[in-house]
Amino acid sequence: MIAFVSGPVAALAPDSAVVEVGGIGLAVQCTPNTLSGLRVGRDTKLATSLVVREDSLTLYGFADDDERQVFELLQTASGVGPRLAQSMLAVHTPDALRRAVATGDEKALTAVPGIGKKGAQKLLLELKDRLGAPTGAPAVGAPVTAGWRDQLHAALIGLGYATREADEAVAAVTPQAEAAQGIPQVGALLKAALQTLNRAR
Repeated sequence: MIAFVSGPVAALAPDSAVVEVGGIGLAVQCTPNTLSGLRVGRDTKLATSLVVREDSLTLYGFADDDERQVFELLQTASGVGPRLAQSMLAVHTPDALRRAVATGDEKALTAVPGIGKKGAQKLLLELKDRLGAPTGAPAVGAPVTAGWRDQLHAALIGLGYATREADEAVAAVTPQAEAAQGIPQVGALLKAALQTLNRAR
């Protein structure tokens, strides 16, 4: 089990980062919020979870141990694989997911691509005693220093939306981003963008 990776960031892609560890570049799948805190050439330390399949080894990376723990707990629910668990964490922080499960908030779960009404009800039932209570104040995602449009667009493409849909969603949340004081929060914008896409479908 690889518990974490630590080293300089060698490359960034819309859904992954390459971290150099002892001369080897490890590809790590990450959520947009985690990626927004990384910079090429700078050192980072990511909590990781290794998913082993017959035909692949995939390393998933997280900003902290709490996010990794929730990622692993989500997969104990039937029908939730690593990709869906990561999509859930791309839309919601660990605490937001705990709150959604604790309060039986179906709407929050159906905001995640790939989860319908029935799936949300099933997940709420299965995860009720597994995730635990929320630990802190509501979070709205990591601040992004530049290029929130590109990051948001890449995140939507990474979640399986078509380029046209991603373009429309970015345009729809632009007024919200411009109205935000200071730096727009990609996590909050992603949530708003997904809501506009769900309404459009």
